[in-house]
Amino acid sequence: MGCGKENGAYFSNKRRGRHFQFMTQSRVRLDEMHARHRGLTQAVAAAYEEAASVCLNRYHASPVEITLSDNGTEMTAELRWVIPDARTIGAWANTTDTTENGAYCCVIAGVELLRSLFAVRRAETRSGADYYIGPAGSGKTDLEDCLRLEVSGVGAGDSQEIHTRLARKVQQALEGDSSLPALAGVMGFSARLLMVQDVREEA
Repeated sequence: MGCGKENGAYFSNKRRGRHFQFMTQSRVRLDEMHARHRGLTQAVAAAYEEAASVCLNRYHASPVEITLSDNGTEMTAELRWVIPDARTIGAWANTTDTTENGAYCCVIAGVELLRSLFAVRRAETRSGADYYIGPAGSGKTDLEDCLRLEVSGVGAGDSQEIHTRLARKVQQALEGDSSLPALAGVMGFSARLLMVQDVREEA
């Protein structure tokens, strides 16, 4: 459905009679995440990528331009995915599971682009987070240089719902049983909006 070339080139995308074109230099990479993120095995990364592709394909044709917001500072980036076939869509027919796993993929990839941070391992129950993230090479022996990452996804909701969900995730991270600093992230699939925010300790 879409056509173009990569690395900041010119893209055209058509769907349901709409036509738009965009120019972008940055890219949120959903592919081969296990090669960059120590906390994701090849099987887990592949499952997350499948879920993200199903979520995105419900609303858009690949590629799209999305907005990333980091503590309110915005940038745009290209996001592309492998078009899921009927078998893949059927395997991810549970909307709740698909949105959750797809959000892991997109938010972790977004934090990689925004902050050069990588998933190093899954977080424990009651930690107030889903993953520990850190600079490349961190987390092998301890979590000293790591942050907690709390993730959520919104399917058809608008930007207001994404903001509301982010505030909820920030509060959840604050209530976690961990002294590590935290980051909350929400992916809005229909809205093409990915938001991350530092979790600041309450005074």
